[in-house]
Amino acid sequence: ARDEWLQKEIDELEHVLSTNLSQEKKLQDEINQLNAQLNAQDDFIRSRKAALAEVESNINNSRDGFLNLKGQRDRLQDERKSLWERENELSSEIEKLKSEVVKAEKNLDHATPGDIRRGLNSVRKICREYNISGVFGPVIELLDCEERFFTAVEVTAGNSLFHIVVDSDETATRIIRQLNAIKGGRVTFIPLNKVKPPHVTYPKSDDVVPLLKKLKFLEPYAKAFSQVFGRTVVCRNLDVATRVARTDGFDCITLEGDQVSKKGGMTGGFYDYRRSKLKFMNIIKQNTKVITLKERELEEVKEQLQVIDQKITEKITEQQKIDADRAHQRSEEEQIRRDIADANKQKKSLSNALEKKEKLLASVRTQIEQLNANIALKRAEMGTDLVDHLTQEERNLLSRLNPEIREMKEKLMGCRTQLVEIETKKLEIETNLSTNLLRREQELEAVKSSVESEALSAEIELKEKELDEAKSLVDEATEELKRVSESMDNKTKELKAIKTENDRLQKLREEYEKQLQKEAEELEQLASNTNMLRAKQEEYSKKIRELGALSSEAFETYRRKSIKELHKMLHRCNEQLQQFSHVNKKALDQYVNFTEQREELQKRQAELDAGDEKIRELISVLDQP
Repeated sequence: ARDEWLQKEIDELEHVLSTNLSQEKKLQDEINQLNAQLNAQDDFIRSRKAALAEVESNINNSRDGFLNLKGQRDRLQDERKSLWERENELSSEIEKLKSEVVKAEKNLDHATPGDIRRGLNSVRKICREYNISGVFGPVIELLDCEERFFTAVEVTAGNSLFHIVVDSDETATRIIRQLNAIKGGRVTFIPLNKVKPPHVTYPKSDDVVPLLKKLKFLEPYAKAFSQVFGRTVVCRNLDVATRVARTDGFDCITLEGDQVSKKGGMTGGFYDYRRSKLKFMNIIKQNTKVITLKERELEEVKEQLQVIDQKITEKITEQQKIDADRAHQRSEEEQIRRDIADANKQKKSLSNALEKKEKLLASVRTQIEQLNANIALKRAEMGTDLVDHLTQEERNLLSRLNPEIREMKEKLMGCRTQLVEIETKKLEIETNLSTNLLRREQELEAVKSSVESEALSAEIELKEKELDEAKSLVDEATEELKRVSESMDNKTKELKAIKTENDRLQKLREEYEKQLQKEAEELEQLASNTNMLRAKQEEYSKKIRELGALSSEAFETYRRKSIKELHKMLHRCNEQLQQFSHVNKKALDQYVNFTEQREELQKRQAELDAGDEKIRELISVLDQP
């Protein structure tokens, strides 16, 4: 019966052994599979780290390229800023020059006679509308000279400055017909094909200079200028001009505009240089030339601005491309880092699983060894005699140990219960750890891996450069604001001073207006008194004429008398004159007039008598045979 029981135990142990063996094989296969997966994960992590290094290198290169492009763009923007300032400066200068040209043209128009000005404008219009060529322009536009000769040239030429030089008389005829048709004023033409300049020999003296030699003009117009200025010389002073005009027969002029004609006439006096036509024309020419240069420079600046704008646009486009590439590479970097993190997580999970499998395999192998040992022990026990070999001491020990075994079994049951509870808590903690804490750790690891030290230092460097640039811009803006504030303060002070001066002038104007009004009233009173005194003067003159002619002594006799004394004397005189009211008061004047008439009649009678005598003598001579 014992052998059967042992055989039964052996069969059960062998069944368990076979199960454990199959479980050992299964665990070994799983361990091999986990090791293969771990090796695959290691290879994957190494490949992803290599790809990450490449991507980080590309990102660094992109950052360097971006910084280089940013530096080029900033330099181009600084250059564009300076060109903008130059453009604004040129535009303001051109506007100022154009306003000066317009002002000079208006002054020249005011200094030009109306008909001539209208005729010149009409000629320009006719040439433009009918496309007439061969018109070179007025003399004033074709000549140039030093400023000190302006007065001499203007006085010499007079209105000849506005004579229009043309190539032939046919051109002049065509224009004159059109002028007559539109009634467009009067113009004098100088046709070069008809002009015959005079051949003159200028006097050789340091005090005399031919005016023609001081003028600058093109050679084709030499005939026209010889016609206008060929017979005039510039003299040092008026005495030299008088001598040269008398001896050499030239029209002479001084730098002050005093003229001496070869016919003997002299013209001179003050000449207002401020209204000089040549000065206005010189301003127009010089400013027009400068405007042309400035406009050409402005066009060059605008072209440079267009080129720079195009370059800046290209740099910005390249920066945008680099930004897009960097964003793509960063996203790729983040994806690689996530892949590495996931692979590490998977590797860790596989390592944990492998560790558990290895522990489980060791436990299974231990159980197998125990089962083999038990089976061998059972097999060895089979066939032996069933004899109680226990001693009394062993029996007593067995009796003492049985209760302990039961107690130990109860403790074992309790421990198993606690083990189940602890494993349950462990499972809950592991679940929380895997679902929350590990996930949070992975997120933090991903953030940490996405912000590497090199990339962070590069970003810090970039941001520091941008901060420095922003600070420099702020400093420039602060300086500009300071300059503008100082300028505003100065302008405010100037405005305040101007306002104070304006108030003072306004008060002064009011005082002057009051004074002017007062003086106007006084002037009106004086005018009234003047009219009254003139009326009295006429009345007294009439009375004096009625009195007849007075001797010169009468004026000196009563000059120092006061008005009161004169009135008394006049009153006494009037009373005395009333006694002679029947006497003819104009008798003396009539006597003088009659005496003069008698003398004149006597002279005429004597002339008539002398003529009668001459006639009688002629008759007697004619009557002789």
